[in-house]
Amino acid sequence: MPRQSVFDMKVSKVYPLLVAKAEKKGRTKAEVDEVTAWLTGYDMSSVDLDMTYTEFFNNAPAYNPRAEMITGSVCGVKVETIEDPLMKKIRQLDKLVDELAKGKPMEKILR
Repeated sequence: MPRQSVFDMKVSKVYPLLVAKAEKKGRTKAEVDEVTAWLTGYDMSSVDLDMTYTEFFNNAPAYNPRAEMITGSVCGVKVETIEDPLMKKIRQLDKLVDELAKGKPMEKILR
């Protein structure tokens, strides 16, 4: 079976993984929703989970201009050096969830 690109994955597949990462470290789904809303403008309770991750980011209602302040490494890649705009957005959300899972206070995560 060929490996599926994250760009083509459904939000219904990726979002629960983000929530699980946070919950495993004692954080909540509500906190994941808060960082997602801060970054993208989405209210996760009304998101169409059947859209692809590409559609999720390309159709974000209000992508936060402060997202450029998200720095650091995710899976050994520095977020600020990623050239592909879509991959950068994906990694920015991943970085926020990583910070949440590591116990960083919400006011520091939401720059």
